[in-house]
Amino acid sequence: MKVELAQLAGRDNATAYNLERALAAIAACAADTRLIVFPETHLMGFPSAETVAAVAEPLDGPTVQAVIQAARARNIAVVIGMAENDDGRFYNTTLLITPEGIALRYRKTHLWASDRGVFTPGDRYATCLWNGVRVGLLICYDIEFPESARALAQLGAELLIVTNGNMDPYGPTHRTAIMARAQENQAFALMVNRVEEGDGGLLFAGGSALVDPLGSLLFEAGREEGQFKVELDLKQLQVARQDYRYLEDQRLKLAGEVLEHGDGVRELLIPIR
Repeated sequence: MKVELAQLAGRDNATAYNLERALAAIAACAADTRLIVFPETHLMGFPSAETVAAVAEPLDGPTVQAVIQAARARNIAVVIGMAENDDGRFYNTTLLITPEGIALRYRKTHLWASDRGVFTPGDRYATCLWNGVRVGLLICYDIEFPESARALAQLGAELLIVTNGNMDPYGPTHRTAIMARAQENQAFALMVNRVEEGDGGLLFAGGSALVDPLGSLLFEAGREEGQFKVELDLKQLQVARQDYRYLEDQRLKLAGEVLEHGDGVRELLIPIR
């Protein structure tokens, strides 16, 4: 499976600019690319408590619809982050969009310091079947908590996709975390981060990566913008799970209600404290 990682420098509270860059990246994908992944909240950037009501959009808003149309035109899947407005409640949300529409929505469950007071935390983890692979989504700070990726693994995830907005000096933290999450859950992990300076002087660390189910780093970007092509050898899932079956052998399961949906989406509802 061929995937492209769009490691871009977005602008905060600048939806038109960010959307234009996303559409250009989708249009530039190679003919055999099946999926392109963007950073955390790429479409709107990072809003503040003062700006989120003005920039956040519902899922049926014009920005998401433009991405759906672009995915349909190129017959490609897109993973992209946004600031979501759901009837006046705001979420840091990542979507898996296919030519048919939104296949999966995930709302960030672990809010970083700058998210608090801006977004509401999500209350569930979810996976869906896409292209014969069960995919789960996480966002940035989520991957520093092993339980987040394990929740997706309990739902059968074979590919963990992380939209990232990680900044200096914490780049090495997420490099370590993404490799651990892949190895301990025997799944591929894709992480796409933002680069360059954002509002407030944050310097985003880049380092977008692909890790195989054995925890080996197959690709790592530097700190510059780029649209990087990688390939997943899905046979490595069987190799990783041949002798070690962590999910079968673990003694402690995460609590939560599992919901099965007819469209292939599988959710784990979690208790929020």
